[in-house]
Amino acid sequence: MAIHLTKKLSLALLSACAFAGAAHAGGFTRGDADTDIIYEDGNAVFRGGYTYVMPDRAYDTVRGAAGTDDAFTDNYGVPSFAAKFRISENFSCALTYTQPFGASSTYGTQAQAADRASDIAAGPSVTATLGGNAVKEASFDTNEYGGTCAVNFAAGPGNIYFIGGVFSQSFDYTEVKTFGTLEMDDSSAIGYRLGAAYEITEYALRGELMYRSQIDHEADGIFTANAPFSTALGIPAGTKLTASGYGSLPQSLELNLQSGIAPGWLAFGSVKWTDWSVLQTLNYNIKGVGNLQKNFFWEDGWTITGGIGHTFTDTVSGALSLTWDSGVGTGADIVTDTWTVGAGTLIKAGPGVLRLGGAVSYLTSGDQTVAEGADFNATADGDWAYAVTASYKIAF
Repeated sequence: MAIHLTKKLSLALLSACAFAGAAHAGGFTRGDADTDIIYEDGNAVFRGGYTYVMPDRAYDTVRGAAGTDDAFTDNYGVPSFAAKFRISENFSCALTYTQPFGASSTYGTQAQAADRASDIAAGPSVTATLGGNAVKEASFDTNEYGGTCAVNFAAGPGNIYFIGGVFSQSFDYTEVKTFGTLEMDDSSAIGYRLGAAYEITEYALRGELMYRSQIDHEADGIFTANAPFSTALGIPAGTKLTASGYGSLPQSLELNLQSGIAPGWLAFGSVKWTDWSVLQTLNYNIKGVGNLQKNFFWEDGWTITGGIGHTFTDTVSGALSLTWDSGVGTGADIVTDTWTVGAGTLIKAGPGVLRLGGAVSYLTSGDQTVAEGADFNATADGDWAYAVTASYKIAF
């Protein structure tokens, strides 16, 4: 197999994996840092891209009644940027930016009514007396700025790589409820990644094992109280109370494999474990209100991808992929298994390389119950998520 063909196929592999994972990745996963740019040819390589995801998860039933709200999952975008610099023949570094985790939900009137009713049914309390406290909107975003370096040595017919780096991750959380709005953030928490790889360029063969560390966030912020809750506290509506919270986002370990299987053809696959069981609750305190928590009770997640790539011409190649992601929910919310089919193409365009892709995910049915920590009982039938992506690379 010619080297120039295998290089194109390697890029097609990346285009397939980038959007397939983002279409509806496990838990709150959104984007991965583009550390694969380390393997690209060139003394200086730059790649920027954007993925837009359209999940469509809606409740089929709420407290036993047919669901009437629109989908509660919001659309979102994931930017990515990477720059690789070859310091010497055997040492390269990459600067990367992405948004690794995030979530955004907006709940309709039926879900809010069910949330308030569950609070009242739970028994005597300030919350029940005031008619219940429903979640209207909830979201969080993270931003990762990282630096990753690799040293490589000749080993047999190929090269072995040892990879390591650090990154800074921010955390911003907002929750709008009947009683008020909570806003917290952590401007920076430090993590690291470690990995190793072996590559035989001539055959487009590469195996890589990459570890990303857990991140523990400690956030500070404010809670803006609404009436009638502010009246119950004896303070004016709009009063801002200090708030603080803590929680963890998971470590992960991923094995990526690819190999040329015939002239112009490439097979690839990956297996990823993510320690979502670390996210049991988000714990926070509002001054004058007390200690509170948001329940998740998640279990570990697995993501398995397989696919094939093909070079069509000297300027065009493409890939197809199939991804299964295990559900991590245990009943406090509805986070179920997903199946994703992705297709992508790589086109030499102008001075660089354009990657385009799209994916469709099927979200399997599931349910949540108050007994397992949910705000209210609900079920969801199978739903769909969609994603499109584009990126452009220039090498010098």
